[in-house]
Amino acid sequence: MYRDEFMKQAIALSAQALQEPGTEPFGAVVVKDGQVVGEGFNHSVAHFDPTSHGEVEAIRDACRRLRTVDLTGCELYTSCEPCALCVAAMRIAGIGRLYYAASLAQSGEAFAGVPATARHPIDVEALRAEAGAPLAARGMPAEQKMEQEAVAVLAAWAAGRRG
Repeated sequence: MYRDEFMKQAIALSAQALQEPGTEPFGAVVVKDGQVVGEGFNHSVAHFDPTSHGEVEAIRDACRRLRTVDLTGCELYTSCEPCALCVAAMRIAGIGRLYYAASLAQSGEAFAGVPATARHPIDVEALRAEAGAPLAARGMPAEQKMEQEAVAVLAAWAAGRRG
C-alpha cells in the first residue's frame, strides 16, 4: 500500500547526490510490512560500478539486512522510473510492487544537455529493447565456449542440492 513517507525518503536519498561526488540523483527504498528494510542511491561513478543504481543498492541493502535473497512481499519506492537493469534486479529479488516518482522521459528532459563527461549515460530505450531479446538478437557479439565443462559444474552443484 503506497505511503508518501517512503517516496519522500527515496527522493531525499536522491538529493544526497547533490552533495556527494561520484553519485547521481537516483534513490530508492525497499519496504517490508510497513518498515524500510533497505535503502540506496546511485554510486556508479564513485564505486566504479555501472550496476550501482539506487534500486540495486536498496535491494542489496535489504538482502543483507534481512539475510535473504528473496524479497517476496516487499515494495520498492524510487525517485525515478527504473531502467531495465533495475527492473530485472527487482524481478530476480521478488519485489512485488513498485512506486516511482519521475518518469524516464522526465529524467531525460532534466538531463538534456549534460555532457557524457559529466555523467555515465545510459541509452534507456536501447537497453529496454535489448534486455528482453534472445542472446543472438542482442547488440553484443557473443560466442559459446567450453559448455560441457561449465554444464558439469552446474550439474554437480544441482546434484548436491537434490537430496
